[in-house]
Amino acid sequence: MISLSLAEIAGIVGGAMHDIPDPGVAVTGPVVMDSRQVRPGGLFVAFAGERVDGHDFAAQVIEAGAVAVLAARPVGVPAIVVPDQVAALGALARAVVARLGTKVVALTGSAGKTSTKDLIAQLLQRHGPTVWPEGNLNNEIGLPLTALRAEATTRHLVLEMGARGVGHIRYLTELTPPEIGVVLNVGTAHIGEFGGRERIAEAKGELVEALPAHGIAVLNADDPYVSAMAARTKARTVFFGEAENADVRAENVRLTELGQPAFTLRTPSGCSDVTMRLYGEHHVSNALAAAAVAHELGMPVDEIATALSEAGTLSRWRMEVTERADGVTVVNDAYNANPESMRAALRALVAMGTAAKAKGGRTWAVLGEMAELGEDSLAEHDAVGRLVVRLNVSKLVAVGGREAAWLDMGAKNEGSWGEESVHVSDARAAVDLLRSELRPGDVVLVKASRSVGLERVAAALLDDEGVVACEGGAATR
Repeated sequence: MISLSLAEIAGIVGGAMHDIPDPGVAVTGPVVMDSRQVRPGGLFVAFAGERVDGHDFAAQVIEAGAVAVLAARPVGVPAIVVPDQVAALGALARAVVARLGTKVVALTGSAGKTSTKDLIAQLLQRHGPTVWPEGNLNNEIGLPLTALRAEATTRHLVLEMGARGVGHIRYLTELTPPEIGVVLNVGTAHIGEFGGRERIAEAKGELVEALPAHGIAVLNADDPYVSAMAARTKARTVFFGEAENADVRAENVRLTELGQPAFTLRTPSGCSDVTMRLYGEHHVSNALAAAAVAHELGMPVDEIATALSEAGTLSRWRMEVTERADGVTVVNDAYNANPESMRAALRALVAMGTAAKAKGGRTWAVLGEMAELGEDSLAEHDAVGRLVVRLNVSKLVAVGGREAAWLDMGAKNEGSWGEESVHVSDARAAVDLLRSELRPGDVVLVKASRSVGLERVAAALLDDEGVVACEGGAATR
């Protein structure tokens, strides 16, 4: 973060200083909410959670070098006390970003936000210091924490914006006003909370409504909900996709025998070929969104294509592909799931398994609940189970309770027979089954909503033997 004195910070956040001997002392280190991440010169934000209260670590973080604590009450060490730490954190981020004047690129969408954010970051950092979120820090706490990592030398600030209701993205744009806004898609993620895709589109479109007249709205031409958002912004509009009217589009899209997308990238300034290290055709749309941003910021098309071809996975548990020493490939996509991302992951599994099946290997889909689907939950889980059969995935292991039973039921109703589809109670049961059944050449996809914790299945399988990283994967051993 840029250097600010405790007195300046107290003024920005409207807080009262307690036990601060010198208000002129500056915060020069990171702003964090995890006591383990405190660094000398930093500021610790103390939140009271369900199981842990950050205020209890106040003395510890000061000993570790923090200058002060942003707290809800006096803690006996240097602190700025505020009535609402979330609001104070947002106010601080707003002030810092305004002083920096860095280029803010924000993106949202129902699926693919984190993967696209990682691609944009890998492209833009070639042209200057770039800050982006680790993982999916995309809410009213994670976004300002990311913004506060920016420094005077930061050229690009890439931010992911999530929403669980109308008004959420509008609030985030007020904290870090974007100059470039990217909307990827409008799907069914959190549809149970929103109440319909139209409401999701209303919420996602708040990003382009916040753009200034000199800004740029980067919109998916292949999604009618997104392309219609052009009417909701005063900014210039750039379309990406495979549609003929897209300004940045993909032509001759195909998958390699390993399931990695390849295509010709066409932009207003020329075209170039791309072969990605990531897995699954759904990454083509993500790549086009990233390419559109980079093109608008002046990157030549050949450099964009090279960067996309070299880009890897920056965030954990998102199509993280790892090959065990015995030839079993584990695809850990267990960070989150919704119907769109589930279908994309299954198609990627099938593409990756084509070569494996030719050599006697099998494809396994280890799937769990897709959360927050509301009254559509039964139909969506049933549909995914049916899709597993239609795609000719060798084995389905449905993990968990009612929703997993619906996955299994859909597969069986579609025509799965024998042991092609199995319903197990929990991750441990899934691991036991897989350990007894896997053989060299098999490809295993593990995917569910984060709350299910299916990353434990992938971790257990990879702990069984030494592993080597696949092309584009993030795991090594």
